[in-house]
Amino acid sequence: MALTRPHRRTTAVRRAAQLGAAVVVGALALSACGSGAKVSSSQGSRYVTSSSGIVTASKSSRESAPELSGKTVEGKTLDVSSAYHGKILVLNVWGSWCPPCRAEAVHLAKVSKDLQVKGVQFVGINTRDPSTGPAKAFEKDFDVPYPSLYDPTGKLLLRFPAGSLNPQSIPSTIVVDRAGKIAARKSGGVDEDMLRKMIDPLIAEK
Repeated sequence: MALTRPHRRTTAVRRAAQLGAAVVVGALALSACGSGAKVSSSQGSRYVTSSSGIVTASKSSRESAPELSGKTVEGKTLDVSSAYHGKILVLNVWGSWCPPCRAEAVHLAKVSKDLQVKGVQFVGINTRDPSTGPAKAFEKDFDVPYPSLYDPTGKLLLRFPAGSLNPQSIPSTIVVDRAGKIAARKSGGVDEDMLRKMIDPLIAEK
């Protein structure tokens, strides 16, 4: 029997919702807790990859970072663009369930404290944690001094422009210059040396 119009509309809405959910799930299938993804050939002419896996964009090739806002792990409202306008931003995508995230946390915390006086602000994006409890415990364990947006379904990750230096794994670290442009990315865990290699050139930029 043919569907009536109301039934057709209901079916269409359901399919659209399923498609949207599939897109979000696809974003969360980013090589979770892997060593990171290689840059595609289509990006090769625009970006440079170092031997340590850091991918950088020249000043003329950088794309604008997306607007990131919402509730933090602590339940506070944060609009990254307005709160940290004109600062160098270090965005770290992490989950409390992720071993490489735990391994890199001490390095992120240290460098964030060291470089705060130089106009560098760290912000986390906590994803795939079903509640904020484990994320809060993670921040306490590693004495994380900066805020993290709570993004359990990965919706904030979808805001990064396709083909840009968008997150490619969990963890991922992205550095944004003072003009709000994405300048560097490291897929997989980072240490202090990697972080400084990503950040120091932007501190020196005029």
